[in-house]
Amino acid sequence: MMSPQEQLERIKFGVAEFINDEEMLKKLKKGKPLNIKFGADPTRPDIHLGHTVVINKLKTFQDLGHKIFFLIGDFTAMIGDPSGKNTTRPMLTREEIEENGRTYAKQIFKILDPEKTEIVYNSTWINKMTPTDIIKMSAQYTVAQMLERDDFTKRYKSGTPIAIHEFLYPLTQGYDSVALHSDVELGGTDQKFNLLVGRDLQGAYGQEPQCVLTMPILEGIDGVNKMSKSLDNYISVVDTPKDMFGKTMRISDDLMFRWYELLTDITASGLAQLKADVQEKRKHPRTVKVDLAKFLIKRFHSEAAAQAAEDEFNRIFVEKGLPDEVPDFVVAPEAQVGLAALMCKAGMVASNGEGSRLIQGGGVQIDGEKVSDPKLKIDLQAGQSFVIKAGKKKFIKIVVK
Repeated sequence: MMSPQEQLERIKFGVAEFINDEEMLKKLKKGKPLNIKFGADPTRPDIHLGHTVVINKLKTFQDLGHKIFFLIGDFTAMIGDPSGKNTTRPMLTREEIEENGRTYAKQIFKILDPEKTEIVYNSTWINKMTPTDIIKMSAQYTVAQMLERDDFTKRYKSGTPIAIHEFLYPLTQGYDSVALHSDVELGGTDQKFNLLVGRDLQGAYGQEPQCVLTMPILEGIDGVNKMSKSLDNYISVVDTPKDMFGKTMRISDDLMFRWYELLTDITASGLAQLKADVQEKRKHPRTVKVDLAKFLIKRFHSEAAAQAAEDEFNRIFVEKGLPDEVPDFVVAPEAQVGLAALMCKAGMVASNGEGSRLIQGGGVQIDGEKVSDPKLKIDLQAGQSFVIKAGKKKFIKIVVK
């Protein structure tokens, strides 16, 4: 068993902000499992590694013996996002919400222990509230306090209308903490206002306020922008082991350590030791990156899949002398595409004729195997990927989506 101070240090590792140490130590010293709350949007059940940063921190709490409430905001989803970013998203049926909940469960339970996790829906208690209950809840917050929320402030100053019902979004999200008697609530840095509303409402309802923990944004494989599907710099938790391994091997050494911090179960001292081992050349960065890729694949697939992905990567890239970092070129599925034309489309050669001559001269390889037919045609099938080498220094990974 860890002491309360040791638990606090483990919990705070890698966080963006924690509120606050004194209250948390008081809770931990009671020696009872704490109620840990995390809310998810039921309209977006697909998860990539950026989303798992908070879930990975939930696992830390779970490993320390605390209870996880994975809350699906089916009621708050009906209100809509006050930021205005999702004003056109469709209303979901109960069946769609429940299906999304099952999809969430399938993905998060690759990280969390289902025996120690309770999935709850906030409509369970909010639908039971009477008009009197709603008015009582609304009376706990002022308009001035609501306008402290950044997106409300911007809209108010710009003259953009704010509907009264939008104030119910942070209020009902905050009331979830009252209903669950939450001890700690987790979220992204953009959720800080709502998490603090939960603290305030708990105090108003005579409960001990929850502590608040926000996690930082995870950079995508480009190492610059937030991991995002729209930027195509993400790794999905349902990506194939081969794609997970290849994408992870493309990240920079600096980003590699950040991913270790936010996506694995490494401790602060363990991360410091790993950095020292690389800096002092006791471990090669490539080996450390391979270990990271295999950890992620074991988590979302299996140990056997992780080893198979490494073996295939070594066969294609190491044994055939290909570089670890090869740029992707995404193409749509298509039958009977000429290799020379594909190389031209990918920018490897200036023309189809140049591609044909290079192939005929033995200067082109696919996944390390030399090709010699200048008229070779390829069937591009969805989910397929392969590396083309043209000449001595040009490499492109063709990804069919």
